[in-house]
Amino acid sequence: MMNLRDPKLIALLFNECINKQDIKGLSDLMTEDHAFIDREGKVHEPKSAMVDGWQRFFETFPKYKNTFTRLESRGNEVTILGHAFWSESEPYDPVIWTARVERDHIAEWRVHVDSEENRKTLGIL
Repeated sequence: MMNLRDPKLIALLFNECINKQDIKGLSDLMTEDHAFIDREGKVHEPKSAMVDGWQRFFETFPKYKNTFTRLESRGNEVTILGHAFWSESEPYDPVIWTARVERDHIAEWRVHVDSEENRKTLGIL
């Protein structure tokens, strides 16, 4: 469970792999029991399923990128504000991400709608 590095750094490295569409980098940063939770709350796991999932995602959305504007951490939990870029027709999609970091790997990566309710629930002022 112990992290040797700052959990915010691990979240930044994971996002860098997303933005570069680096499947190997993403895989290397995931725990074996990694879970991805989408905006609807659907859980996608384990790591092997998510490696395939990211590959299909990047094929479907080749220009996808995340921009982080704020990162906070409490223990091994990281909360991130920012926006996603899907395409020129959808250039700005406000998002809240949360990450749970275990042993310097992403155990859970979750995407939340950036809403007043979610900000309150997640303790974002």
